[in-house]
Amino acid sequence: MNMASLFDLTGKTALVTGGSSGIGNAVATALAFAGARVILVARDSAALAQAADRLRAKNLQADHMTADLSQPETARDCTTEALKKYPEIDILVNAAGVNLRQSFTEVTPKAWNQQINLLLAAPFFMTQGLAPHMAKRKWGRIINLASLQSFRAFENSAPYGASKGGIVQLTRATAQAWSASGVTCNAMGPGFFPTNLTNAIFANPELAARRAMQTCAQRNGKLEDLYGCAVFLASNASTYVTGQTIMIDGGFTAC
Repeated sequence: MNMASLFDLTGKTALVTGGSSGIGNAVATALAFAGARVILVARDSAALAQAADRLRAKNLQADHMTADLSQPETARDCTTEALKKYPEIDILVNAAGVNLRQSFTEVTPKAWNQQINLLLAAPFFMTQGLAPHMAKRKWGRIINLASLQSFRAFENSAPYGASKGGIVQLTRATAQAWSASGVTCNAMGPGFFPTNLTNAIFANPELAARRAMQTCAQRNGKLEDLYGCAVFLASNASTYVTGQTIMIDGGFTAC
């Protein structure tokens, strides 16, 4: 057997929400290097265009769609529009995110809805829109983004943590609904990586060092650390892996 072929995504199309920056962009980059055509989705059209241009400059296949996924209706509409342009979407990565970092008593209904909608409702409705089309072809991969907060609490992050706890169960529910049709669903659970959502941590060297010392690896993550797991979960290498949450956290949750 050619083992490399298990990880080859040539001919596949991947839709990546939150693909203009951070973890979403890192996952999109990994999938593109593995041969996939990636469609980046986010609300900032200028940032999207720049991200797609950076991938194309590396001779990778990239396109983009502008969409604000903070409303469930918009998330479902996004899949409808995507399928008009790209009739065969093989891989969905739900990576769009926001963390408003408010204290428990400061969270308003508007702030709660914004975070729950983007982090939990959008993955559900994006999957609802795309999974049936994957199932018809008997092949599909859905990758959700979990978090350290899927399993433990951090200060000033109750809505974020609630949504990330929900993502673990949504991943299981999606796997139960679609895996018999060849569509697997798994979640990646990053630890501390340098992204827009973690600026407050990495801007404070003392805090960043403290977080690093809480891992078995004794360091924080680099975005490249996500590449291998992303390609594994998006490829034929993970055909019999579904409903799982894989933590990429340097052992933070093991200590």
